[in-house]
Amino acid sequence: MTENAWTRWPSKEALGRAGTTRPRRLLAWAVRVLVIALLLWGAYHQKHVGVWTGVAALAGVVAAGFLAWAFFRTTYKHRLLPSLLLLATLMGIAVAAEATGFTALALVLWCGCGITALERLPLAAATPVTSAGLAAYSAFNNDVWLTTAASVAGMALAGYVLRLDAEARGNAQRLLDQERAARVAEAESAALAERARIAREIHDVLAHSLSAQLVHLEAARLLIERGADRERILERVVAARGMARDGLAETRQALSALRGELTPLEDFLGELVSGAEGAAVTVTGEPRPLPAEASQAVRRVAQEALTNVRKHAQGAKVDLRLDYSDHQVTLNVRDSGGRPGDLTSSGGGYGLLGMRERAELLGGSLDAGPDEEGFAVTLKVPV
Repeated sequence: MTENAWTRWPSKEALGRAGTTRPRRLLAWAVRVLVIALLLWGAYHQKHVGVWTGVAALAGVVAAGFLAWAFFRTTYKHRLLPSLLLLATLMGIAVAAEATGFTALALVLWCGCGITALERLPLAAATPVTSAGLAAYSAFNNDVWLTTAASVAGMALAGYVLRLDAEARGNAQRLLDQERAARVAEAESAALAERARIAREIHDVLAHSLSAQLVHLEAARLLIERGADRERILERVVAARGMARDGLAETRQALSALRGELTPLEDFLGELVSGAEGAAVTVTGEPRPLPAEASQAVRRVAQEALTNVRKHAQGAKVDLRLDYSDHQVTLNVRDSGGRPGDLTSSGGGYGLLGMRERAELLGGSLDAGPDEEGFAVTLKVPV
């Protein structure tokens, strides 16, 4: 059967206590204590009550309390048949109470069954139960018919209002749970993204540094094999040591960048080409601070481009041009072409593929290829 407003149960969030404030819980317990007190008062406020009758009345009140607790549990689990059987038992206790002269006890039980059924059961099941309970109340109540009719209408309305209130509270609790789950998922995603960023930064630093060292060590090996003089070999070894020292400095800088402690991009590029003969930096546009990811992308691409020049175009002049525009920053690294040398196939490391992946992760692009004189690398990153 298709679930609709008549066959749908109130949600478990609405039937449970999650999201209920402390004052509201205290009020609910106060109402329960008051009802039990009324039941006991109605049971013992009878002149004909004897010892055994009083014991029976007390047992009935205790049984009614236990059955009401069980009814709350079965409705929370959305078990319709046990819930209806418990309500039928409670109404049976009310009938027995009326038959033995405990009218007040019977009336309270009938009213309680009618209201709670309307609050906690599907409407298709709650309507006949509520009708039966309030009809029994009307039949045995001694008030005038107008007062009895107003009481019945008020109790029916109270049961439905309690149902709507519980549903509203349940919806709010579900939304709160969803928001909490979304926040947890967002935090986990942010943590994974941060881990990936850290891994990428460390990888890029090591790839650039080790690749540069490999160039010089491979050159030293070739010089040794060819029997070159000691000064040329030592020059390559010293250069490799310098690259190792620079790698450590870059690693520290990457860690500083992860903490948000970046040096200005223009200063970094100036330091990068300071030890390279024939390299110059030109900055156009209005310099401004960039997001950490964009700034790191420019730095890594500049480093890798210069490494490629040293490997594939020895002696070439290099022009680094950094352009700031309204919505993006552009880095252009262009060399004039030079002697390929013997180490063209050495290294590997980060390379053009890594540079392009870094740019695409930021929504930018990277173009690399021969131009009129030498080789050009162009990075565009939106900011």
